[in-house]
Parts: sequence; structure tokens; C-alpha cells
Amino acid sequence: MSLWPGAKIPDLSGKNIIVTGANSGIGYYAALELAKAGADVVLACRSAAKGEEAAAKVNAEAPGRALFLPLDLADFASVQEFAAVYKERHGKLDILINNAGVMALPTRHVTAQGYEQQFGVNFLGHFLLTALLLTSLMNAPAPRAIQLSSIAHRQGKLAFEDLQYERKYEPWAVYQQSKLAMLVFAEELQRRSDEGGWGLLSLAAHPGIAATELVANGPGNKSVMALLLNLGKAFVVQPGDAGAWPTILAAVDENAKPGGYYGPQGFMEFRGPPGLAKIEAKALDKVTGARLWEVAETLTGVTLKPSP
Repeated sequence: MSLWPGAKIPDLSGKNIIVTGANSGIGYYAALELAKAGADVVLACRSAAKGEEAAAKVNAEAPGRALFLPLDLADFASVQEFAAVYKERHGKLDILINNAGVMALPTRHVTAQGYEQQFGVNFLGHFLLTALLLTSLMNAPAPRAIQLSSIAHRQGKLAFEDLQYERKYEPWAVYQQSKLAMLVFAEELQRRSDEGGWGLLSLAAHPGIAATELVANGPGNKSVMALLLNLGKAFVVQPGDAGAWPTILAAVDENAKPGGYYGPQGFMEFRGPPGLAKIEAKALDKVTGARLWEVAETLTGVTLKPSP
């Protein structure tokens, strides 16, 4: 793996980092580079076999820096167990990277709690995880939480009248909604941190269009994304490791501003070296942010705020 021209990752020794969905693609490459910089990285993955294999590969290049812990974001019980295990083992969490996700599932599936799976995994599971680990984050001197969004947020709409798409399931509309939700969440989390004096830096990132397993696990060869992968690799699509660059920059940028959003700097933010990305105005709307937050707390059954 290579990093972008001029990339500088500071020494991360003593930092504790969690990367969800780190068994492959963007999450794996981010975990690898952060571990090589000295951080202790937990690879939070649904598949034990894939998670253990990924951790072994990271440890081969950064001995002793990677640990696999099971996490199924489609089941709140698994999220709760993961958080409990992490807090038992670690006193603090410096960086939480909410990276895992599913994309444009051809047919509607639901989580263990009965929520539409893309909204449930991509957003609700990560909202719950962040809430459960907030105390650990606040135990760190300069904590960061990073949400993985997508250029798909541009077309996204939060269908508050039918967030679970029970009336008519549309694979891409649901994916776009989930990624808009992640960006709205990142911005609202920063507002609440600022208002409450939490000291938490909330950021977001997107990979552009990167060749990862996310496409294969989604709509397959019939998707627009798959066509881009097959027809436009030289001009549009970047390798999976390059897709991790915005996430890595969000994790280490010493000049990061509250609520910052990172993505590729090339044409349409499809590919290229990382930098600040464009946020659609709808993702910055305070009323939308507050409403989504309230819905998320209701559906997950948690209140996302520091303990007294």
C-alpha cells in the first residue's frame, strides 16, 4: 500500500483506535496504516474468520498492534457486548472510525431488531456504538469520532415518514439515505460536543469511488457502481487502498476543524489525494440533525450524551 504524495502520519504510539468493518477494503487499509504508525487498533468485524485473518495480516507488518473483536452492527446485543468488552480492556478510546457498511442490497432485509438493514447497519448500529463508547472517548485527551459517508449523500433524502422503507423498497435510495444519515450524524455530534463542552472532534469522510468488496456484497454486476468499476477504472475508480486515504487523513490531520468532511480532490471527488470535501446543505441543517438524533435515540433505546 502507498499513501498520497506528501502524506505524513504522526507517531500514534499510545493511541487506541477502533475501526469497524476492518476485515477488508477501506477499513482494513486504514487499520493497517494507523497500526504501522504505532496505534493499537481494534478490528471490529462481523466475521470471526475474516477478522482474525485481517488482524494477523496487520500484525505481520505492525507486530502486536492489531486485535480482532467481534461486532455485528445488525444486532444491538452484539454492539452492546462489543462495547462492554472494549471498556473492560481499555480505559480510553482516542479514535472511533465507524466504517462498516452494506450497499444497495437488491432485496429488503432487516436487522435483529427489525430495522431495514442498510439504515440499521450503516447508521443505527454506529449511533449505538458511539453512544456506548462515549465515556471511553471522553477519557482520551483529544478524542475523534469519524463517520463514513459517501458521495451518494448528495442524492440522499431522509424519509422520516418511512425511514425503514416498508412501503416501497428502493436499494439505492435506502443506501443514499443511510450515508446522508451518517453525515448528518457527524455534524450534529459536533454541534452537541461544542454546546456541551465534550471536547470531542466529530468528522466524516468518504472514499470517492473505490474498488472494494462493498460493491460485490451489494447489488452485484447489475449496479451502476459495478459498471463504473468495469468500464471506467482508469478514469473514475481508484484502488481500495486509495479509498482509505480520506479516512486516514481525518484520523491524523493536526489541522482538522470541527465537523470537517474529507474526500478525494479529483474530478467530482471520485478519486485522487484527500482533502476537504463538499457537504450538501441538507447535511448541515440543524433541524434535520436534531430530528434524526431523536429518532436514533428512540430506535436504539440509548441517550447519546456523557454520563453525569
